[in-house]
Amino acid sequence: MPAHTPEEVHRLWAEAFSAHDLEAVMALYEPQATLIPPGQEVPNLILTGAEAVREHLSSLLALKPKFELEFKKAIQAGDIALLLSEWTLSATDPDGNAVEMEGRTTDVVRRQPDGSWLVVIENPSGSEHSFG
Repeated sequence: MPAHTPEEVHRLWAEAFSAHDLEAVMALYEPQATLIPPGQEVPNLILTGAEAVREHLSSLLALKPKFELEFKKAIQAGDIALLLSEWTLSATDPDGNAVEMEGRTTDVVRRQPDGSWLVVIENPSGSEHSFG
């Protein structure tokens, strides 16, 4: 299901991720989207392109996480919007260790020619990243 507004992108993403539906999550990204994995130092690890994003998200979804997202705000300028939300993820890794993550995502989405909205840049740790 395509996002018809910028705000819908985060709602649909959270629903798909919570359902562990990788294909539905990936359908919300532009082919050359960029993702900065949580907890990474920028610019040490920036993933670009559908294959790299898919690999990262697939590894997270393999943990069958519980995911919650609270949408905060969309700031739109024409065909571009900045989405701000808070999220938490909890899971258990293959060794039985608890995995707990949280962040304040700042994501850039763009209106497509068909009117739908897709993720261009996903920064799940928002301003918490070090840009040193």
